[in-house]
Formats: sequence, structure tokens, C-alpha cells
Amino acid sequence: MQAMGEKGTDESCPFDFNFDAASFKVGDTVSYRVVGFDGFPFAGTLVEVLDDHVIINAGDGSPPMRGTRESRPVVEASEVR
Repeated sequence: MQAMGEKGTDESCPFDFNFDAASFKVGDTVSYRVVGFDGFPFAGTLVEVLDDHVIINAGDGSPPMRGTRESRPVVEASEVR
């Protein structure tokens, strides 16, 4: 996610993502996808890490969402409120 700063600059993405599902921990920033949004990436913070899924806070005041536990978690559209 390069060149996300001002046009004509080479600024890096302002997020430091963890893409290693095995090392996920509470507080990590992850890039997640929502089913039906054509793979568009979203950023969120892990608030809970369980064996088979994670709970993600989008940081926009919406309730936390359940996602898969993989390098880029997948969230079902029904979880997005």
C-alpha cells in the first residue's frame, strides 16, 4: 500500500499491518476484507484473538465484527453494522 500520501509523493501507508495470523495479538492492526465488497481492503484493530476467529474493531464507532483467522481476515457482510 504505497503512495497513499499526497499525489506525487512516495509516502508509505500510514498503517503497520500484521499479516501473520499465527502471531496475531490484541491491539494489532490488520487489513481485512468484507464478503461482497470485491476484496476492497479495510483496516481495523484486533480486540480479541481466538483459535478459529478474531474480533475486529473498525474504529468508526460500529460494533466489533467477527472475522476469520487468516493473514487478511474475512468478515461476513452481516457482521458489518
